[in-house]
Amino acid sequence: MEAVASTQEAAQPAGSPARKDGREHEWLARFEKLEAELPPMPEGAPGRRQAIEHFVERGVPTVREEEWRFTNVAEIARTSYRPAPPVAVEREQIAGLLLDGCRHVVLVNGRLAADLSRLDENVAASSLADALRGEGPLAALVGETLGREAPIEHPFVALNTALFEDGVALAIPARERVEEPIQILHVTVPQEASSAPVALFPRVLLVAGESSEATVVESYATLGEGPALVAPVTEVFCRDNASLRHYRVEAESTETTHLATLQVELERSAALLSLSLSYGGGLVRNDMGGAMRGEGSNCTLDGLYFITGRQHVDFHMRMDHIAPHCSSHELFKGILDQRARAVFNGLIYVHKGAQKTDAKQTNRNLLLSPEAMVNSNPQLEIFADDVRCTHGSTIGQLDPDAMFYMRSRGVDPEAAESLLTYAFASELVDRVHVPALREELERLLIERLPQGDVVRHVM
Repeated sequence: MEAVASTQEAAQPAGSPARKDGREHEWLARFEKLEAELPPMPEGAPGRRQAIEHFVERGVPTVREEEWRFTNVAEIARTSYRPAPPVAVEREQIAGLLLDGCRHVVLVNGRLAADLSRLDENVAASSLADALRGEGPLAALVGETLGREAPIEHPFVALNTALFEDGVALAIPARERVEEPIQILHVTVPQEASSAPVALFPRVLLVAGESSEATVVESYATLGEGPALVAPVTEVFCRDNASLRHYRVEAESTETTHLATLQVELERSAALLSLSLSYGGGLVRNDMGGAMRGEGSNCTLDGLYFITGRQHVDFHMRMDHIAPHCSSHELFKGILDQRARAVFNGLIYVHKGAQKTDAKQTNRNLLLSPEAMVNSNPQLEIFADDVRCTHGSTIGQLDPDAMFYMRSRGVDPEAAESLLTYAFASELVDRVHVPALREELERLLIERLPQGDVVRHVM
């Protein structure tokens, strides 16, 4: 019956109002139970009650809405979730999730685990809950920035804003060059014995100070088995002349629904390189937004997804060129096997006055199965008259000429497919500048290829 209901829902016209199944009020009841214990949002940011009321009024999005028509989250509206409880985790349990050669910040079920975290003394870090209560060295910075770029018009940003209990604030001091990469590891412990799946709302605030330089890896993983809803929000601020590399790695179990939001703001001459890697999760949605407010800033938002089975991944990206002389580049590549589904919806929006904008957006998809499917929709909206903007999209199978070339030289079909698939992904794999992360990604790709040993031999 649920499959029939989903088909009928999909037949509704785009733009119809969101359906409400009554679960929104369960979220409101949960908020009211926790409200007195939650740290308040900063003055000037959307308040928690404002956020939950907005979510209840709006409802869980449906495929009748244009922005959600290829990603069905109706199961969230039908499911009762319980808060993810505090869990004690030993370092040995997460040893395989910690990247070598990095400093570490660990969050377990959305809460900062100080005993598992190891940071450079020149980098300031704080529990968000403590900072919002005015405690610690980052209280003032959190008060100035948190919530400024994350719009509660997005339903799951609103839900996160209302219900997050903790998170981490990370500040790179001005003119500081941080040599070692910093890994922010989000660990979800679902506790499968529970009668209801858990829901957690991690929150990250990352501020790169003026003329600073750093690399941050934000990774999501599951410890144990069981269903979970993970709806994180990450806000990134790059001050004047800051240079930041930011990697997001979604590697949770396929029982996880992951609905993430990343919002970045760049000031004058700042540079951000962000690469999102998605190969875990059952249903994954990544909403990414960039605001280029400072003249001469440069933003790269790239993505690589490698999914199989019935996995579903959705990237929605919007880049706002507000100041002149800015550049942005987006390259998203997907590899889909079996009955996997992917969505790419990207918008470059050039505001009036953003002259000399240089922007390029590309989405390329490789289908390894006739049952895999992609919906790709790159877009441009330009309100300035002196710009250079391009966009494009490709969806297809392996090049038959390349396959013929390799077959004619004695390479068997599976080995040829593996080599060509790895070559397709390598452009983005080679952009990973954290050795341990690049090695992990290479290992994963090789393991999923039918003749991975051949690829390993020629690397």
